[in-house]
Amino acid sequence: MKKEHPLNALAAYLPEGTFEQVVAYLEEYKVHLTLTRERASVLGDYRHPFQGKGHRISVNGNLNKYAFLITLLHELAHLVTFNLYAHSVPAHGKEWKHEFAVILRQFLGRKFMPADVEAALRSSLHDLAASSCADENLMRVLRNYDRKKENHYLIEQLSLNQLFRTKDGRIFRRGEKVRKRFKCEEVATKKMYLFSPVYEVEIPSENE
Repeated sequence: MKKEHPLNALAAYLPEGTFEQVVAYLEEYKVHLTLTRERASVLGDYRHPFQGKGHRISVNGNLNKYAFLITLLHELAHLVTFNLYAHSVPAHGKEWKHEFAVILRQFLGRKFMPADVEAALRSSLHDLAASSCADENLMRVLRNYDRKKENHYLIEQLSLNQLFRTKDGRIFRRGEKVRKRFKCEEVATKKMYLFSPVYEVEIPSENE
């Protein structure tokens, strides 16, 4: 499931020009970095030192280079926040937002990222989301740099009552937008669920 990567292999996952700056962080804090397969609910994870283990960060290895960098910096901000405050502050409170903004600014304005990604990041600096997934504008922009997948769409791109399949194979019917999310019915159970407008789904074929 997990694959260990020597630091020099990390360059292939990062935007050009960012490797040395990122590695400096990893070496300074002696981070054990793991790249994982795609996880549906999280893009990355930070674990603080525990029972003889040091700082541990995992990042989904399937992310495009810009999403990978932003996710890794997000987790590094958790590390720095833990070093400063331990468990005395909220996970995504103002202290973490401050540290994340400080780290992000070191990578902005240096042409490491496309103009649209940088603009989305700059617009979110005043109130950083708890995850990249939660920043809908940033998710839309980052998706432009994903490898194109046939027959995959965002919920907000579907028409009313259109059927779609989630990653776990369940079939839903898209309903109306309720505030910021779309109300969708699971076909098999008739249960209603709320979906983010930028959640990616697949359109089933007509003979399914």
